[in-house]
Amino acid sequence: MTAPDWYTSGFPHIWLPYTQMKTVMPPLAVSHTHGTRIGLADGRELIDGIASWWTACHGYNHPHIRAAVSSQLDLMPHVMFGGLTHKPALRLAERLVKMLPGDLDRVFFSDSGSVAVEVALKMATQYWLNKNVRKRSTFLAFKGGYHGDTIAAMSVSDPAEGMHKLFDGLLPKHFVIDLPSDEKTIAAFDKFLKEHAGELAGIIVEPLVQGAGGMLFHGQEVLQRIRAAADRYMLLLIADEIFTGFGRTGSMFACDSAGIVPDIITLSKALTGGTMALAATVARGKIFDAFWSDDPKHALMHGPTFMANPLACAAANASLDLFDLEPRLAQAMDISEGLEAGLAPCRDIAGVKDVRVKGAIGVVELDRIDDLNALKNRFVEAGVWVRPFNNIVYLTPALTISDEDLNTLTAAIVDVLRKP
Repeated sequence: MTAPDWYTSGFPHIWLPYTQMKTVMPPLAVSHTHGTRIGLADGRELIDGIASWWTACHGYNHPHIRAAVSSQLDLMPHVMFGGLTHKPALRLAERLVKMLPGDLDRVFFSDSGSVAVEVALKMATQYWLNKNVRKRSTFLAFKGGYHGDTIAAMSVSDPAEGMHKLFDGLLPKHFVIDLPSDEKTIAAFDKFLKEHAGELAGIIVEPLVQGAGGMLFHGQEVLQRIRAAADRYMLLLIADEIFTGFGRTGSMFACDSAGIVPDIITLSKALTGGTMALAATVARGKIFDAFWSDDPKHALMHGPTFMANPLACAAANASLDLFDLEPRLAQAMDISEGLEAGLAPCRDIAGVKDVRVKGAIGVVELDRIDDLNALKNRFVEAGVWVRPFNNIVYLTPALTISDEDLNTLTAAIVDVLRKP
């Protein structure tokens, strides 16, 4: 089928993410979405296996979220958050605080996950500066971690990650070590903190799942160990739940599973149900207290133009309604069982290194993928949208996906990987 006019005229002027434009396989033209389906301009329909980078947790075009955004659009699409405020933002902040563990009770809104991490790092650094402690200015992060593509977020991501190593000379220097998950890495973690804790503002971690670094899983005890160490050395703990938040690992937040309370948590992705761009950095009261002062220099000097956008906050409030009204966490666990059963045959396929599932995340790790574009094409031909990266084929479907569509996704992965 001939490409639509808007595709032919517009494509020469866009710059795609994570893409060598000279050799890029032309992206698929999408005309509409609904439920767990992506409708293509050529009439084909794909079952979406990754929920648009796991944002569309309720599926696409959910009528409750759509109605909330439409209603808000009639009232006020946007107003600056400097010197002004509005009901959708204050209602959302109150609801997030009630959902989050412990005393995480101050919400700073921004417009992307990477910026939410930037704000968290700035908060943690300035926390110490406001206390007149100037030597605590670096962070401890972990191998396999990924926290975003902006400068500070890149600097606390795994330096060996292909997307970021090019910028090594530009990035601030922080410490990146192995997660403390076995006897050897626990010893190295303890030794590092004994030697360097006095230099650190804090520790940043993706709880339970390191997403873009390879869909790497770790246990609750790892988080508990990190939290205990942060307390022991008076370090601030930042939990980056941009991927894991809102039911993806089976609990509302991954930190809930481990029973820990971070000092700062970052949220985005599924916050609005995949409808609008919005992020939040939420801090405990003790963090906020360090900024509470008569000195204007102690204020947090950050303010994205579209922070707390009313349309996005309306979408987020509607998304939280759905978590209250519909059994999303139970659905996540049902998906977990379906992924376990559906992907299990991959363990017998040559070249498969590991198959693992946590909550509504299913991963098939291969020894290698020689031709990513060819593999992506084969999934499209099978009627599914699955976007492998590096040596990873993964599923992070909408929490509302039907058993039939989930079975189609897992069967497609098994069939495609079986064929040479």
